[in-house]
Amino acid sequence: MLLFYKNFFIIASFLVVSIAIALIILGLSYRVSRTSSDLEKLSTYECGFDPYEDARNHFDVQFYLVAILFLIFDLETAFFFPWTTSVSFLTANSFFCMVDFIFELLAGFIYAWLVGALEWS
Repeated sequence: MLLFYKNFFIIASFLVVSIAIALIILGLSYRVSRTSSDLEKLSTYECGFDPYEDARNHFDVQFYLVAILFLIFDLETAFFFPWTTSVSFLTANSFFCMVDFIFELLAGFIYAWLVGALEWS
């Protein structure tokens, strides 16, 4: 039982010391840092050009939907590269697992197409 409390004390002391060091570093960074607020630092940045509209305009969510679908299908196609290089070394079970993966990828693409997620209106 004494060993349990000794281990607990060591872990608790590490936790206290790490939180203290983090707070000291955070406090010193606010205390030591120089802040100069000139007009260029406080201006908005938009690709090097001055902003010409309000930033709170209506933004179409379909941009995000297309980006997410692209990322999903792009990451899934990254699984094809190792499979194509080692297709001659695969067993029948692993080959049919990859065929199942391709089928599920195709089913997801057809579902996104039928739902209308790929149509731009």
